[in-house]
Amino acid sequence: MKKIEKKLLFKMLRIRNIEQAIADNYKFQKMRCPVHLSIGQEAPAVGIMENLRKNDKIVTAHRSHAHYLAKGGNLNSMIAELHGKSSGCAKGKGGSMHLIDLEAGVSAAVPIVGSTIPIGVGISWNMKLRKMKNIVVIFFGDGATEEGVFLESLDFASLHSLPVLFVCENNHFSVYSPLSNRQSKKRDIIKIAKAIGISGSKIHGNDVLSIYKKSKKIINNIKRNTKPHILLLDTFRHLEHCGPNNDNHLNYRSKNYIRKWLDNCPIQNLKKKLLRNKFVTHAQIKNYENKISNEIKFAFKYANISKFPEKKYLLKNIYA
Repeated sequence: MKKIEKKLLFKMLRIRNIEQAIADNYKFQKMRCPVHLSIGQEAPAVGIMENLRKNDKIVTAHRSHAHYLAKGGNLNSMIAELHGKSSGCAKGKGGSMHLIDLEAGVSAAVPIVGSTIPIGVGISWNMKLRKMKNIVVIFFGDGATEEGVFLESLDFASLHSLPVLFVCENNHFSVYSPLSNRQSKKRDIIKIAKAIGISGSKIHGNDVLSIYKKSKKIINNIKRNTKPHILLLDTFRHLEHCGPNNDNHLNYRSKNYIRKWLDNCPIQNLKKKLLRNKFVTHAQIKNYENKISNEIKFAFKYANISKFPEKKYLLKNIYA
């Protein structure tokens, strides 16, 4: 377990530092696409993805960077994509919200709220028809559960016993609107899923070790029994909904709420635990960060020297 815990820490640190580098460099206006950063929400991506194989698939939404990176998506291609370069993972045409890496199993990132859910269910339906043993993990936010396609997709997955894990990352806000403005206090998506015939679980979204351990059992069960499952993870985004800045001055989240979540940072919690148990040293953590920093520097250099797409490719590989 010591080895896994160190690996989880490294992966969360890597995502955090990459996202911070994107935020720091955004002001230079070379990244001309909107960015929805995953700072604070690293634990769900890392904890779940550590239990997936390369041929397992994921689909994700607008806040996709952590999922892409945790699944093994190519960092150089991702940063190039944010810069609109032809060496990007979507050939410079998609930007932050349309990341893809088929080799790593990142099937799609789609920003339309709720749209990833039926796409993922369709991929899992294809897997079952072809008698494949891998699964699909579909990531979405709490706002997506308010879309009709959420219920339709759960119903189809339940009816056909599809190998799919639905993951709701609930950061409690849709842009500036809290759950209390959008949903009844009595509403429970796990109970909704169970009424449709899908089992469900809730895990604290900042506890990467619990996510890793519990999702491992869930994923193994899905593969063994070919039955869907829904996972609800409460979490917290540090920055604004869209963009590189802090927006706490807008006061749509109370100071106590923000402080409570910042004091429960998934990276700091695991770092303190590993240091306390002498599983890792401060020097090792520093080495992790130096390694990550060098990787990030190369990725931005790669993006800067890459070329923009040629005009002749403007209408190529476009789907509607």
